[in-house]
Amino acid sequence: MIAAKIHGTEPHRASMKSGKQRIQQEKNVASKKENVAILGASDRPDRFAYRADKLLQLHGHKTFLVNPNLGEVEGVAVHSSLKDLAKTQIDTLTLHVNPRILAQQVEDIIALKPKRVIFNPGTEDVRVESELKAAGIAPIRGCTLVMLDTQTY
Repeated sequence: MIAAKIHGTEPHRASMKSGKQRIQQEKNVASKKENVAILGASDRPDRFAYRADKLLQLHGHKTFLVNPNLGEVEGVAVHSSLKDLAKTQIDTLTLHVNPRILAQQVEDIIALKPKRVIFNPGTEDVRVESELKAAGIAPIRGCTLVMLDTQTY
């Protein structure tokens, strides 16, 4: 507010209210902690799946890593299959796999019953999205990292 006064851009009360509403909305989004499965988890810091894991945890979400080619990431066990999570309530599944691999996972995703599946860039598959919709699972095209950074997760 002081900076706004200095620069002559002080908002009037109507826009301040919308700003307060926006902040409350961001707090509401941030307070919804989820169980998130990351299909295509990585142990390489330069990979988006690795970054998503770290950022999700930073936002207070519990992550479950899934990759049949990894045993652990920094001491955390990695599940070899979505089937390993059958007894865990997963709220969101975020995808970091090639669509060819994804097509083989549809039955396991539906059996997992996440509320939504985030199709990160490069994972999009119209057929899979259609099957998930038909099963009552919301497919979301977006980037987990961007969604977290912009409070739209």
